[in-house]
Amino acid sequence: MTIAESDLEQIGTYVRNHMGEWLAQLSLGKPPAVYEIELRERMVRVEEALHQTNLRLEQGFQLMEKRFEQIEKRFEQVDKRFELMEKRIDQIDKRIDQIDKRLDLMTLRIDRFMIWSFGTTVSVGAIVIAAIKLIH
Repeated sequence: MTIAESDLEQIGTYVRNHMGEWLAQLSLGKPPAVYEIELRERMVRVEEALHQTNLRLEQGFQLMEKRFEQIEKRFEQVDKRFELMEKRIDQIDKRIDQIDKRLDLMTLRIDRFMIWSFGTTVSVGAIVIAAIKLIH
């Protein structure tokens, strides 16, 4: 059974005319205009989603920057506190040095007082002994 050229042309025309319907029924193809509109809608949705994602990322980065600025401020405050503590420690060291000098002076005075007291006691004792010997 051979198919004539005219029969093949009729079959081809029939298939071309109904191919879109058959593919649409099987969800394998859609008319180009509908498919293009759907693609455009999808692209718009994807672009909107990307835009929203970018906005969220920017907001997240801004929040992180604010947080880092707060942390930097806290570090600066801690640095200032350490500087104040160092100044206070320096003042305390100076006061301790002054107290050490005063204690050294007091020790020197007490030593001199003891020497003078011992010398005076020995002198008075010698005078008393000499006076007792002269009287006897």
